[in-house]
Amino acid sequence: MKRAAALFLLGAQLLAAALPEKIQQLLDSSPAARTAFWGIRIVDLGTGKTLYELNPDHYFVPASNAKLFSAALSLTRLGADFTFQTRVLSQTPPDELGRIRGWLRLAGGGDPNLSARAVPYRMGPVTGNPLAAIEDLADQLVARGVRRVDGDIIGDDTWYVWQPYATGWAVDDPQSDDGPPISALTLADNVLTLSVRPGAAIGDVAALSLLPASEFYRIENRVRTVAPGGERRIYFQRIPGSRDAQLWGAIPLRDRGQDLLIGVEDPALFAAQALRTALGRRGVAVSGSAIAEHLFPDSLAGLDQAQEPATPTGIELALRVSAPLIEDLRIIAKVSQNLHAELALRAVGRARRNVGSFEAGMAEMKTFLAEAGIDPAAYNLVDGSGLSRLDLVTSSTVLKLLRYMYASPARDQWISILPVAARDGTLSSRFGGTAAAGRAYAKTGTLSHVSALSGYLLRPDATWVAFSVLVNNYGERSPAEISGVMDRICNLILE
Repeated sequence: MKRAAALFLLGAQLLAAALPEKIQQLLDSSPAARTAFWGIRIVDLGTGKTLYELNPDHYFVPASNAKLFSAALSLTRLGADFTFQTRVLSQTPPDELGRIRGWLRLAGGGDPNLSARAVPYRMGPVTGNPLAAIEDLADQLVARGVRRVDGDIIGDDTWYVWQPYATGWAVDDPQSDDGPPISALTLADNVLTLSVRPGAAIGDVAALSLLPASEFYRIENRVRTVAPGGERRIYFQRIPGSRDAQLWGAIPLRDRGQDLLIGVEDPALFAAQALRTALGRRGVAVSGSAIAEHLFPDSLAGLDQAQEPATPTGIELALRVSAPLIEDLRIIAKVSQNLHAELALRAVGRARRNVGSFEAGMAEMKTFLAEAGIDPAAYNLVDGSGLSRLDLVTSSTVLKLLRYMYASPARDQWISILPVAARDGTLSSRFGGTAAAGRAYAKTGTLSHVSALSGYLLRPDATWVAFSVLVNNYGERSPAEISGVMDRICNLILE
């Protein structure tokens, strides 16, 4: 009863106060909020008036709010209709018997959606064949008369520089779907799903399966089946740079099992293996091996940006063209897809500065943000996804980006990529039954002890507000309470 009375009193106080007082009272009312570090800026986009700010010029780790920067950059620099191409090239044309005398090259062009994901974006789990794109390319090759390859299948990701991991990623990020290697030849998001199920009897090793089916990793399986009702404990470890992995622990008999998401160590090699296997199923004999070809950073030494790196050449036998970029930007923002955000940054570098590298993409980012009126001292971005713990921005910096994009010709497309409160993406389960449902268009961000929410609010009178709420340094048990306070701030703005 005392807690209910306190909440009623707080509600009455908030109704009687102006917005700054309401927000301060809200922050003071939450134990988790009181001990956290907050950076907030709220601006009326019609008048340009700042409605509220708290520590607006202090640095915060933004988590996935960093995707706002890479998404805005790629939309502005590449355009909504930009597409990616994946090609299969041969050293020689098929002869009269369908024989290719030499290699077959699977040349990646940065397409992030060679996967089972639904494009355009829609809510729900990813279903279907994760190797559908490879199957399509293999069908095209057979239709061109290919019956035998006297050479290797080359997975070529030289369209981008081979920089698989970003600065500041945690050591375990590449082992999961959080931070799989960044490659211009990306297949199924460069992730394998390892399903672990109990064996047939107590004492048996667990049953394993992979999706996509693959022998890419050599997995030492030491998970044992234990009596029903026991505790499921499954541990996975892989040394970076190695294709040897260890799996150990226990799984009870008749347990529902567990799925582990495992990053693919070398995506180009994995894609080459997948194409070789797909051709074999179609009766195409391949005498060579699946191999990978990368463009290493050392090979760029002395390369002028006006000199375009070599483009894979050969006789084109198969081609896939991606959906327009705007569709992937929706996936990046709504799903908060780390790998795709990194690929978008490198796509900008390749298109604008002739080098598909992090450095080229970030050089173009600095130019873009300068055009948006953002001081280079107001941010420190070391990746395109926000997975790095070394990224830093201020809420004022985020607000300047949001205002710039709101005033740009791409405004409607830009807002359309953001999660919608209580409707889709990472906001689908937030704001339900509140004033902000369907009216908040915002990007979330989450890391350990970090939460962020930045975007726009559409008022009932059709005017718009931009906001950025960045929170760092809260307790490990406080994420839900912090998110609740952030959501309440949005609803206060609409009251």
